Amino acid sequence: MPKKIAMFIAFQGFRDEEYIEPKKALEAAGVKVDTVSTARGQAQGKFRLTAQVDKAVDEVRVEDYDALALVGGPGALEHLDNPKVHGLFREAMAADKVVGAICISPVVLAHAGLLKGRAVTCWPDGAPEVEKAGAKFTGSELEIDGRLITASGPVPAKKYGQALVEALK
Repeated sequence: MPKKIAMFIAFQGFRDEEYIEPKKALEAAGVKVDTVSTARGQAQGKFRLTAQVDKAVDEVRVEDYDALALVGGPGALEHLDNPKVHGLFREAMAADKVVGAICISPVVLAHAGLLKGRAVTCWPDGAPEVEKAGAKFTGSELEIDGRLITASGPVPAKKYGQALVEALK
C-alpha cells in the first residue's frame, strides 16, 4: 500500500517551487500526492505554475493519509488559515501523522495552536506569529521536530521534500 500525503495549496498564489519540488521528490519515492485547496479546479501559482486540485478541503479525511503538508506563497494565509484547515491539522498531529509546512504556512499551524514548545522554521515574516504561539523559531532552512517538518521557503524546497520522504519511510 503506497503512502499518501495531502498537500494543501492556496487556490490563488501558492509558491510554485514549494509545491512542485516536494511533490516530485514524494512521487519519485512512490508516495501518492493529493493536491488539496479551497476549491476544485485549476489552482494558480505565484509565477506560471498551475495545479489540478484533487480534493477540496471539505473532502479531506485525515485517516486516509499518512501525512498532511502546507505549501507557502502569497496566497497561503488568505486561503488556508481557517478553522477547517486548523481542524484537519490538529487531527493529523493528534493521530501522530507526519505534518509539514513551508515558507509562511507554519503560521497556519501556529494559529491552530500546534507549535507550542516545538522547534520551527518559516519565512522570516512569519517568525513573530510562530513565536507568539510558543514555538522556538530557529531560522534554519529546514527543521525537523519529531514528525513535524518545517522549511523556510523556496530555497530548501527540495530538501524539505526529501525530509517528508524520509519521515514517511
